[in-house]
Amino acid sequence: MARLNNKYIVLGITGGIAAYKCAALLRLLRQEGAVVQVIMTPQAQQFIGKDTMAALSGGPVLTELTNPHTGEWNNHVLLGTGADLLLIAPLTANTLAKLAHGICDNLLTAVYLSARCSVMLAPAMDLDMYAHPSVRRNEEKVRQDGCMIIGPESGALASGLQGLGRMSEPEHILEAVCRKLQQQATTIKGKHILVTAGPTYEAIDPVRFISNHSSGKMGYAIAEACSALGAEVTLISGPVHLPCPAGVNRISVLSAEDMYQACMSAMTMADMIFMAAAVADFTPAEPAGEKIKKQLAPEHLNLKATRDILMAMGQAKQAEQTLIGFALETDEGKNHALDKMQRKNCDFIVLNSLQNPGAGFGGDTNQVHIFAKDGRTMELPLASKTEIAQSLVEWICEPA
Repeated sequence: MARLNNKYIVLGITGGIAAYKCAALLRLLRQEGAVVQVIMTPQAQQFIGKDTMAALSGGPVLTELTNPHTGEWNNHVLLGTGADLLLIAPLTANTLAKLAHGICDNLLTAVYLSARCSVMLAPAMDLDMYAHPSVRRNEEKVRQDGCMIIGPESGALASGLQGLGRMSEPEHILEAVCRKLQQQATTIKGKHILVTAGPTYEAIDPVRFISNHSSGKMGYAIAEACSALGAEVTLISGPVHLPCPAGVNRISVLSAEDMYQACMSAMTMADMIFMAAAVADFTPAEPAGEKIKKQLAPEHLNLKATRDILMAMGQAKQAEQTLIGFALETDEGKNHALDKMQRKNCDFIVLNSLQNPGAGFGGDTNQVHIFAKDGRTMELPLASKTEIAQSLVEWICEPA
C-alpha cells in the first residue's frame, strides 16, 4: 500500500537552484499516494517552470494571493488549515528569515502563518550562508515554533564549494515525510522519553571548572525528533547555549552529580532513555569555597571519579525500558563500544569516532554507527545532527 495514500501535502517551492529537484520530489510524493498542492514563490519560477510542476502535480500551481487574470482569491487560510503537511523545499535563507519573523509578503508565507498542520522545512543554501549567525538564529527560531528541519546535507554546492548546505535528496525528504505521516511513525507517540545532553561543569572553585567541548546539539536533536513523533520528552541538559525544542520539558543541571540525581529520579517514568550527554569522568576531590589565588594555587589538582550514570541506569532499568548509550572513541571504537554496551546493560550503543572528519563535538554534522544488543547494526553516514537524530530514533524504534 502507498505510504502516503490520501495525505494532502502542500509543497512550497522557493527561489533557490535546488528547486530543480522538486520535480523528482513531487513525482515521489505522488507515487506514494499523496495529493500535492504546489505553491511557488515568484523567485522559484526563475529556476523551474510552473507548467512543469502543474503537469507533474495534476493540478494548478498557485503563485499569487489572487489570480492576476480573474481577481479570484487563493484562500491561504483553507490551504493552511486543510493540509496534513506543509513541506517547503528548498527553503532559502530569505524565506527562512520571513518565517522566523512572521513576514507575510507572498502566498506561501501567508499559508505558513495559517498552517495548523505539521511543517517540514528542507534548507538549501551555500555553506557560508547556512553557517551565518543570523541564519542559525532563524533556524532555531522556527524550530522553537514547532517546525521540523530536514537536512541539509554535505556535498557539492552550486558555488563550486563543498560543505553543509545542500538540500537533502528527494528520496531522503520523502522518507522523512513518510516517517512523519505514517501510522508506524507513531510507535513512540505518548511514550515517555528521557534524553540527556551537553557537558557537565565540575567546580575547582566558584570561578573555575573542568568540562569538555560538548555543545549538546546531538542530544537536543534527538529530543526534538522524539517530540515531533508525539512522545512526551524530558531533556536533562548540562550548560549549553541552545533553545529548548518545542514541546520538550527541560531540566537544567550543572555537575555530574546533579545529572546523576536528575536521571535517577526521571528514569522511573521513562519508556526509552537516550544518554547523549558528555558527563565528566572526574571531578575535583575538594573544590575550594573561595576563588583560589594564583600565587597560592597547589601544584597538583586532586581528582576523584564521578558516578557512572549509565552504569547505574543499566543496573536499575526494568525489562520494559530501553536504554541507549553513547560512546565517543578515538581508537578501536567498535570494540570499546560493544564492551560498554555489555558492561552497562544497554540495549543500544551509538558510536562516534573523533577520527571521522565532521563527527563529534561542536559541529552541526555527525556520523555514527549504531549497535543493538540483538546483533543488528546500522551505520549512518555524515549528515546534519538533525537528520542523524531522526534516522537514529526511527531505526531504534523499529521492531526487531
